[in-house]
Amino acid sequence: MAKSLELKIGSNQFGLLLPDEADILTIQEPQQTVTEQGFAADLKIALPSLPLHGRPVAVVVADKTRLCGYDRYLPILLDALEERGASKETLSVYIAYGTHAAQSDTECRAAYGDVYSQYRFVHHDCTDDACFADMGTTRRGTPVRIRKDILDADLVITFGAISHHYFAGYGGGRKLIFPGLGQQAAIYRNHALFLDPSHRTLSAGCRSGRLAGNPLAEDLAEIEAYRPADLAIHGILDSHGTVCRLMAGSGIDHFRQACECHGQNCEITIGDGYDMVVASCGGYPKDINFIQAHKAVHHAAAFVKDGGALIVFARCSNGIGSTTFLPWFDMGGWKAAFAHLSQAYQGNGGTALAMMEKTRRINIFLVTDLSPDVCRAIGVTRIDPASAALRVRQLRGSIAAIPNASLLVRRWTRI
Repeated sequence: MAKSLELKIGSNQFGLLLPDEADILTIQEPQQTVTEQGFAADLKIALPSLPLHGRPVAVVVADKTRLCGYDRYLPILLDALEERGASKETLSVYIAYGTHAAQSDTECRAAYGDVYSQYRFVHHDCTDDACFADMGTTRRGTPVRIRKDILDADLVITFGAISHHYFAGYGGGRKLIFPGLGQQAAIYRNHALFLDPSHRTLSAGCRSGRLAGNPLAEDLAEIEAYRPADLAIHGILDSHGTVCRLMAGSGIDHFRQACECHGQNCEITIGDGYDMVVASCGGYPKDINFIQAHKAVHHAAAFVKDGGALIVFARCSNGIGSTTFLPWFDMGGWKAAFAHLSQAYQGNGGTALAMMEKTRRINIFLVTDLSPDVCRAIGVTRIDPASAALRVRQLRGSIAAIPNASLLVRRWTRI
């Protein structure tokens, strides 16, 4: 007997036959509870009561890689703010790029809908040092550099989806203000907490689904205290990217509740792991490039035993997705790359080290459009779908399949 499973790759699907004893690991789809009318009603209660006439208001949203139903729900929020007295002259929407590249107007209209042409959108530039105020330094040495216009705003609202983050624990929420609207050097200083220089390894506490005991997440919480959002709207999404719930509130406890809600849907506990895991990123756009696909590779790898095999279907039609990733693999290996990164953290260096750590522990095979040379450079083997199916048939050991590895996370500890 065999099980048949459809795995997405790009905009296509590949049918894979698995042995009957294979485990299919999936997320629990959240219940759809949000409606436009319900969200509008929730905002009437959640929005601070201060009159907004003439007061600067800042709404912070994510970029195209972390959408949250903006075309449908952002107009409702902006209308609610105007009902409180805000105007198009005093209301600004900030796109929290962090260190990501800015989007085109076409991409923004697709992401945010008609409001992009109706309101002032600010494209954050982490390299524009003149726009930041220096507020101090965290206990772990991260400079707290916050946009001056965010500090000047009488009302700051963050609006974004909760997601797992492979070294910050969870994304969304407070991460929209920092690193989303952070200064580049400060962002890299925070990200450098992913490294444990004393043990010459990645920080054990920096992992998906973990906040407590995670030095990087705890540093973010300290930064948040300098200018927390007055209202945070956290989106809970299903595997198709549809917003199922919008949680409006404020404070650390509210953020943790949203993370817990997301984690209940997307985190599972297993025993010792599997000899082989076959995974899909979930298709386009989750596998549009390798930087995006890495999230699924990272999550799926956690389910594989030491010395085991991981096969990931990741189209990567846009290549690596960054010019700062591959150079780390030309430095002579883990030790050299770690030494360089620990001296001067730079973009995608942590992702490169995380990839090196995985390829030192398990064998990774990609069904991908990336060239064989690029795959060899990052320590993986490029195979075609037929070869992937053959490896599954020839396996003598335990096996699991993950249809949407960008979302499913192995639970190690509660937050």
